[in-house]
Amino acid sequence: MMRQVVTELQSFGLRFEGKLLQRRGGAGPAEGGTFLIEGMPVNLPIGSEYVARSPYFLREEGGQFLIFKEERVVCPVHFIDRPKFYDYTTKGRIPYHKIALLHGKDCLATSVIQSCAYWHSKERCRFCGIELSYRNGQTIKKKTPDQLSEVARKAKEMDSIQHVVLTTGTVEPPGKEISSLVPCAVAIKEATDLPIHAQFCPPSNMEGLYELKEAGVDTVGIHIESFDFETLSQVAPAKSAMGLGRFEKAWKMAVDIFGPNQVSSFLIVGLGEKEDSIIWGSKFLADLGVYPFVIPLRPIPGSLMENVLPPGPEEMKRIYEAVACILREKGLSSSRSLAGCVRCGACSALSLFEEATDTLNCHPVRTKADRERAFEIRKEVFVLEQKIFSDSDVDENDTRSIHLLAEWNHEIVGTVRVFPVDNNGHWVGGRLAVKNGFRNTGAGELLVREAMIYVKSRGCTKFTAHIQVENVSFFSRLGWKTIEPVKEYFGKPHQLMEANLED
Repeated sequence: MMRQVVTELQSFGLRFEGKLLQRRGGAGPAEGGTFLIEGMPVNLPIGSEYVARSPYFLREEGGQFLIFKEERVVCPVHFIDRPKFYDYTTKGRIPYHKIALLHGKDCLATSVIQSCAYWHSKERCRFCGIELSYRNGQTIKKKTPDQLSEVARKAKEMDSIQHVVLTTGTVEPPGKEISSLVPCAVAIKEATDLPIHAQFCPPSNMEGLYELKEAGVDTVGIHIESFDFETLSQVAPAKSAMGLGRFEKAWKMAVDIFGPNQVSSFLIVGLGEKEDSIIWGSKFLADLGVYPFVIPLRPIPGSLMENVLPPGPEEMKRIYEAVACILREKGLSSSRSLAGCVRCGACSALSLFEEATDTLNCHPVRTKADRERAFEIRKEVFVLEQKIFSDSDVDENDTRSIHLLAEWNHEIVGTVRVFPVDNNGHWVGGRLAVKNGFRNTGAGELLVREAMIYVKSRGCTKFTAHIQVENVSFFSRLGWKTIEPVKEYFGKPHQLMEANLED
């Protein structure tokens, strides 16, 4: 019931009588109020015109606040107390709340640079309101490392802040904002030792990612917003112009540096995109080890999309269910994120749809360490155990291969590689290896099935592999057929087989 209620509330909003503290503009959950529902922070629309038509409203009865749907009580709700650190000012008499804000129930968030190079151009993101809060006098244009460390120290001391989010408007060239984030992260980490999340555009010089890690940043957000590039070109032209290749390069390097599940990307539902682009994009990200943080559009008054309605709850429910399934299959979870929007979760109901990650899951190699472990397992199987190779099974095909991994309880226990052999859709699989002691887990079958799915999604029309004769029956059960006679292959009889990619 909780997931349904939160999904509907974030689509329809919550009506109430009286005033609630809310932001007008800015980055993050602008135009909203955060409430605790069953102990979970939930940020809900409360100020836009469409909220007046919501079936949900807030009422005080018997000394407690209740959420009603029409005239039926849905659940009690609690307000998050005004942070104590908001009452303090810097030596320069700047109120702390103009430097950083409480997001969710225990996250300190700030826009280090409260402006965007594209704000006054056609390249401006239509859903964003980053400069509105500065215009309204709610914040200052640029925060210094000293200011942020001072506020973070007090917020941790007075309000038990648990993690920090640093975001910023885009500067020219995009990605250069990292140079402003680094000294701020250093100062906050030295003052508080809190986990830090940083958000930025994919940089042209990826070395900045190493600087963020050295500065103490624990997780990063590189947000593409939409994988429907026709839509993206209309609502976020500057991001669309960067191209998927630049984002993919940044995601891959970030995962290698910060680790799987510690890199995220916003996917906003309701920009005008095709629904299947969200599912495809979420799988693309999850394969890389990037958490797809799916959120409904929050129309911000004063933004260029202020009159667009959020997506309906049924659409969001379908998407949440599909993405949660992808997260489970790829071993990702919001609970494993160290800091940031994924850990906070107030703006999305996705975490409510998550289930425990599968004991067994499969994904492509994500980091250098992943690749090394895959080669170690292959050596254990093909060199030490089967003695097919005398020293190493690595060959010239490894450099052009995609290596898939099987994980059992987050331990890498198996691998297989796939690679194209021509431009006519022919791919080859090989080096299927599962660590001894894990061969009854289903890891081998999962690797083969995922390999078939993977190559088919890349345009493969013919998928073949040389199979050791004793494994022919195993592949036959998975829909493979024998072709050509048995031949010697590295001193052992092998059967050439072809997968059935029609199912």
